[in-house]
Amino acid sequence: MLTIKNLLKIFNKDTANENILFNGLSFHINEGDFITVVGSNGAGKSTLLNIIAGSIEVDNGEMTLEGKDISKLPEFKRTRSIGRVFQDPSMGTSPSMTILENLSLANNKGKRFGLSKGVSVKDIDYFKELLSKLNLGLEDKLHTKVGMLSGGQRQALALIMTVMSEPSLMLLDEHTAALDPKTSERILELTNQIVEEKKITTLMVTHNLNHAIKTGNRLIMMHRGEIILDIKGEDKKNLTINKLLSYFDNIQSSELISDRTLFS
Repeated sequence: MLTIKNLLKIFNKDTANENILFNGLSFHINEGDFITVVGSNGAGKSTLLNIIAGSIEVDNGEMTLEGKDISKLPEFKRTRSIGRVFQDPSMGTSPSMTILENLSLANNKGKRFGLSKGVSVKDIDYFKELLSKLNLGLEDKLHTKVGMLSGGQRQALALIMTVMSEPSLMLLDEHTAALDPKTSERILELTNQIVEEKKITTLMVTHNLNHAIKTGNRLIMMHRGEIILDIKGEDKKNLTINKLLSYFDNIQSSELISDRTLFS
């Protein structure tokens, strides 16, 4: 599905603050993988998603998505194949527009259109059907501005909008982190439901080890721009928080061990 080879990313190049984050990073994501990504602060988790999405340029390396080289493809063209949900619930939607208008925008993504109305009445029943599956009552609030919704409702809407265009790959950048625990669990439940139903290859960054362990079929741990752990299959199914934390302790790096408290 996605292959990254010899990725090089240097921030503040040729300055006193030069930082080489990725230096030869290579890995492969299989079709149908649901990968959770954990790691210390500054490990490069969100930066990796930004690079895959095209919002950060790389200094060197090759990226292929479904056999197509996307290394030089601009971000707006990558969105045809890559969907994304951000940590901030306000980033995936337009708060000044109604739920109906937001869904219409998502539904028209990638389609040719002329000087017709952006909102089609014939789509309303379809939108209501999509929203009813969330069990959040949003199907009865189509004309409510998204800015009036709670963070959880907005994030659920962002998820629905992201998958409406049927992307090949979905990137979730700590999309439950800004929510209260109960809402966070509900959004994760919806995420699993959507990924399973749509069969979307997914990469999810999270600081929540419970979520990382119980979600998906593969777990990657990053540190200083490197993948130091890649667990899948039965090993992933049998993984516990204590086992995962023990990997931190076994790495001879005082900086990484200090980050252990982030996941306690």
